[in-house]
Amino acid sequence: MVKAFVDANVLVSVLNKEYPVFTYSSRVLSLAARQDFQLYTSSLCLAIGFYFSSKKSGREVAKKKIELLSNHLSIAPISESAVKAAIKNPQVLDLEDGFQNYAAIDVGCSCIITENVSDFHFTDLQVLGSEQFLTEYVFK
Repeated sequence: MVKAFVDANVLVSVLNKEYPVFTYSSRVLSLAARQDFQLYTSSLCLAIGFYFSSKKSGREVAKKKIELLSNHLSIAPISESAVKAAIKNPQVLDLEDGFQNYAAIDVGCSCIITENVSDFHFTDLQVLGSEQFLTEYVFK
């Protein structure tokens, strides 16, 4: 089973139908229905998704979209140890990315799916864009 962490920007691209990324990111999220994939995100990513979705769709619609996502994705907790590890790591420039990374590690993810691959330069996990993830794990 492939365990992958989905970053906030991938969620936002689906929530707001941001092309051309939507073509790939929506396909990535559809993998949550398959038995051979387990997709994770965090409550922080969902909150970021809600913020940007509410700007485009309004709060009520955005909340329904987040509820739908939360019913299909596993939620990786951002633990105290994840927060401390991100703060302690001098290579982590953006704490949000650090929190996501260590949350992904804590739940056993092998990769992070993000459209900002360079933001995760500090991790030992494989970091892929949506299109690259599909090429490597689905269309192989």
